[in-house]
Amino acid sequence: MSVGNVWSGQWVADRLGVRLDGDGDGDGCWVGEERRGGAGGWVGDGGQGVLGGDGGGGPGGDGGSGASGGGVRVGGTDGDGGQGAQRGDGAGGGNGDGVRGGDDGGGRQGIQGGDGDGRQGVHRGDGGAALRELLGLALRRNPKRAHLLVSNVLGKHVPQRPATVHGAGVRLGRRVRELLGDEAAARAVVLGYAETATGLGHSVADGLALTPYLHSTRRPVPGVATVGGFEEEHSHATSHLLLPEDPGLLASTGPLVLVDDEFSTGRTVLNTIAALHRRFPRDHYVVVALVDMRSPGDRARLDAFAADLGARVDLVAAAAGAVHLPDDVLERGARLVAAHEAAAADQEGAPGPTAPPAGAALRVDLGWPEGLPDGGRHGFTPAHRARLEAALPAMATRLAAALTRGPDLPRRPLRRVLVLGFEELMYAPLRIAEALDEALDGVEVRYSTTTRSPVLAVDDPGYAIRTRLTFPAHDGPADGPGPRYAYNVAPGADPDRRFDAVVAVVDSTADTPALHAPDGLLAALGAQTDRLVLAALPSYRPQTPPTPRSVPERQAPHMHQPSYEPLRGPDFSSYAPEEVGWLLQDFSHVTLEAPTEEREEAIQSGGAHYAESLPVEYQPNERYQELFRTALDASAARIARAVGAVTELVLAERSPRPVLVSLARAGTPVGVLMRRWARHAHGLDLPHYAISIVRGRGIDTAALRWLADHHDPSDVVFVDGWTGKGAITRELSDAAAPYPGFDPRIAVLADPGRCVDTYGTRDDFLVPSACLNSTVSGLISRTVLRADLVGPDDFHGAKYYRELAGSDVSGHFLDTVSARFTEVAEAAAADAGRLAATDRTPTWEGWAAVERISQEYGIHDVNLVKPGVGETTRVLLRRVPWKILAQRGAGADLDHVRLLAEQRGVPVEEIDGLPYTCVGLIHPRYTRGATGADGKAVGTAHTATSKANMTDITGEASTADSTGKASTADIAGRDERTVAAR
Repeated sequence: MSVGNVWSGQWVADRLGVRLDGDGDGDGCWVGEERRGGAGGWVGDGGQGVLGGDGGGGPGGDGGSGASGGGVRVGGTDGDGGQGAQRGDGAGGGNGDGVRGGDDGGGRQGIQGGDGDGRQGVHRGDGGAALRELLGLALRRNPKRAHLLVSNVLGKHVPQRPATVHGAGVRLGRRVRELLGDEAAARAVVLGYAETATGLGHSVADGLALTPYLHSTRRPVPGVATVGGFEEEHSHATSHLLLPEDPGLLASTGPLVLVDDEFSTGRTVLNTIAALHRRFPRDHYVVVALVDMRSPGDRARLDAFAADLGARVDLVAAAAGAVHLPDDVLERGARLVAAHEAAAADQEGAPGPTAPPAGAALRVDLGWPEGLPDGGRHGFTPAHRARLEAALPAMATRLAAALTRGPDLPRRPLRRVLVLGFEELMYAPLRIAEALDEALDGVEVRYSTTTRSPVLAVDDPGYAIRTRLTFPAHDGPADGPGPRYAYNVAPGADPDRRFDAVVAVVDSTADTPALHAPDGLLAALGAQTDRLVLAALPSYRPQTPPTPRSVPERQAPHMHQPSYEPLRGPDFSSYAPEEVGWLLQDFSHVTLEAPTEEREEAIQSGGAHYAESLPVEYQPNERYQELFRTALDASAARIARAVGAVTELVLAERSPRPVLVSLARAGTPVGVLMRRWARHAHGLDLPHYAISIVRGRGIDTAALRWLADHHDPSDVVFVDGWTGKGAITRELSDAAAPYPGFDPRIAVLADPGRCVDTYGTRDDFLVPSACLNSTVSGLISRTVLRADLVGPDDFHGAKYYRELAGSDVSGHFLDTVSARFTEVAEAAAADAGRLAATDRTPTWEGWAAVERISQEYGIHDVNLVKPGVGETTRVLLRRVPWKILAQRGAGADLDHVRLLAEQRGVPVEEIDGLPYTCVGLIHPRYTRGATGADGKAVGTAHTATSKANMTDITGEASTADSTGKASTADIAGRDERTVAAR
């Protein structure tokens, strides 16, 4: 691009003797499409003028001979006056059809046709002017190629208007669609090259509209198999990996469209096609680039390669030409780089004359759609594109608000904004920048990205790379640490080039301490602008099958695979679909609520299990709801801090990309909160599922198998709300033993029982979700396991109580706690650091205390001893309490317990040496049918001779008689969660 009358490659051209010659006519750029291989000819298509330049409206290309009839010859499409292509003779009979267009911009000169044996008649005018609009020149320390062609429309090294960047690729994609036709385009796959062409390839796929997209990557992803790879010979970093989520993406027989920013030698294309053709042969390839700068020898090499391959290779480029280099260009370039590197290092990152001190970045959650890939590393489909298009306006609105509102905004008016992408992450920042440009009136929005490619910076208008910021890699690259660069972001000596705001867009993998370090990217950017905003997009991780090595071990315990998929809201549960997937069957249509007497008698007699039926769910009255609201207001920050601490521990010690699996249903709200914390603090989009575990019968094995088939078991982290005695910990350890790879250790919000090693706190305090049943758990019932409903390969089931929507506080609970994340972030991180350095080996103090209390108070049944604030609260609200044991000196944490005990006429006994804040004791004479360790009845030594009547806090009457049967208000009021004994 020219600055005034100075071409941004003039500095290099003058010193190295480099010359660019363009193909074309006048200042307009043409697009050349070549058909190679076999007997097919090639045609030309008029190309669009670059940056407003108008080309000549000449004739379209003549058709060349075709293998089985004339091929379609694209004429002056997108030209105002381009003539349709003439019919060509087909070698196998028939004529090629001419195509004429006129839909998109200034007319261009077509290329005259040729026969199937070779090229002829390319009009070579003074195309250099158009080429110089597209390209500048710079120098780099690279022994393979000293010069760098710097694109002005790619959005990598030179900040450019996002519509220009996106539009360049879209127009190329439309040409490819015209070349292929809709039927072949729908079967095609677009493959872009990392790192510079990932966004361009995406944009080409946008132009095709019908086609999925994949780009190569230099970032291996754990658990994702490499389908292929190839080398880029002249690149600073050469190895490319192909990691599609769907391995069949590259196995299709349709055309493969390969997109790069430039063709300099064509060797990268040869390497790619050769590697892929061996595994996924096909008969048609289309190569797309912004510029084709190959020498005649390189062009001939591709011709011969295509002929040997027996495949057709088409070429589509926005401009073509040649780079003329002196023989000693590598030596001259190396000397020139060495001479200027020292001076460039002194200037590197120097703020402009009006630069303010570096400030902290403002983190903005853009609301990236759940499950939407952040790029094409693992594939990006037309359906993904539609979801992104729908979400872009809202994301731009959030970003615009962060840039234009707030009390701490700089006084300087917002004039220029840069949206800065991150290495391979080009397309998402580009589309966000484009949407932001539409959302901000009177503001110049530009777009570029960081890169790993080292280029010499020279602050001269005749040089393409004016300034350079250098910072350490911050995404843990597989090839080790190293420097990374952001070009033309600092203004250098020209204050008019300064950006008033910079929006750094990274993926969550790169949102690391290195990014925020004093020498990191954010610090470098903060010194160059008034306002710095950070947006971290969740790194997409494919839902891939297990790796072959681990398949036999994980499949050993079973013969058949479950055929179900997770249930999600709003069809099942009031949670948003992205919050949790329920590995359950929907039993909403099944009558499972048994009459109280029948249910209790069956359990008492030992003939039925508690998980074979459900109690009736009642809507809580106003007093009950007020208790919940009061408890939530008092403990929201405390819960948020514990959520943060346990999530940070999980990320640090268990897996950087954990799969959260909560134990339905009390663990599910905690799992949702942990998922929200990971997204809030790290931009991570973690999978979260809810699974059933039943006391005495173990975990849902079909759900475990589903998890093993869709995730790496070593990434699975089981989540629950809190611990009591630790019964669930033992149950899960036994149940998961036959399934190698799963870690049965549970992560909990609170561990007063000291029976796990991953927790947010060991304080014993009220978690308000203990106060309610389904109305704080997404309106989902306890889980059900009954032989006539659940087969050996079926998920357990549950019901969705849609009719209780009026009393649902599930979202309110989550939002209230999540709203405190920012204020507790520092404390939570400190807690996690302290816990990481602490011996957290489980001591099982809670279980020992429960056994002791059971004996000392003559109960002789640990299932009637409910330790901890949460379980004690449930005893007072839903059971028949006998007495409450309180830790002497316990303060405000027990205010609600004392109030409830007073209302129920239950004594509170303060004692010393209690490992819990309090313990609730259920009166034995009313609990003859209490469920035991195996889920069935456990007899007691006590019987009742009279019937008692009582009213609990729910406002419902409750009765119990000498058989120990409790009425509906007592039993239905319980939240007999999947595992009632904790």
